[in-house]
Amino acid sequence: MSAWSFRKCLEGTGVAGIVLPESEEKVMPLPFLLVLLHGGFTTESVSRAWDLDESFVKDLVGKQSGNGIVQLHGNFKRPEPKKEHREGMALNCEEAPLDVDIKKGGRVVVLNTNNLPLVGEVGLGADLVRLVGSAMCSPRFSCDSALQVTYVIRGSGCLQVVGVDGHRVLETTVKAGNLLIVPRFFVVSKIAAPDGMEWFSIITTPNPIFTHLAGRTSVWKALSPQVLQAAFDVDANTEKLFHSRRTSEFLMPFSSLHQIDKKLSLIFLVSYSPQ
Repeated sequence: MSAWSFRKCLEGTGVAGIVLPESEEKVMPLPFLLVLLHGGFTTESVSRAWDLDESFVKDLVGKQSGNGIVQLHGNFKRPEPKKEHREGMALNCEEAPLDVDIKKGGRVVVLNTNNLPLVGEVGLGADLVRLVGSAMCSPRFSCDSALQVTYVIRGSGCLQVVGVDGHRVLETTVKAGNLLIVPRFFVVSKIAAPDGMEWFSIITTPNPIFTHLAGRTSVWKALSPQVLQAAFDVDANTEKLFHSRRTSEFLMPFSSLHQIDKKLSLIFLVSYSPQ
């Protein structure tokens, strides 16, 4: 699936799908219409299968282009959607209740089995994140070994990805139209440009769970001062300052970002490497 078709799907003007095969599995589309009507089966087989005259089948086969894409006539009338068909099958993230709403930070809508039970059957979840200009989404990773397929919808920003060995594997600027994949247990952090940034991620688990390395729910907040001092090789004053800062959520406004001490900034770059 191309980034163009994914964008059209998000804008509501197209239909797109994602297939996530296993490491060595090959996925190939099966054009059922072409198999039946473009020489795959004999005219006699098709006429008997559909209980049609052979002359009718020959005429039908003769009208097929063979490429799977057809040009619609101007008088073609699209079927009208029905609201009941959407229930349990579709969710408008633009209208869904917010899971996270941080003033001057950003907003998050998580798609899971609570608001769309269908994802439990397909094994995929998703989230829609909007960052305010110059705000930051703290370093985080999926603690349930999920992959993240992220598409940047609007705006731009800086992205850093750190691998499980603690080495930075990617540092780049992303913008609207970019599509990226974050591997399992890799830690990713995003800082929006002044015009903000918005992205949509498909996650290979129906109920995504993320661990954040900074913010109110940071794993560091649960550790004792003695453990933090030993882990970072710092004195008690430094640990106390580190532990007292960043008590907000994981979406961080710019107004507090630029006040962080440079020494603490280095500590925040230390990645967590789950085994």
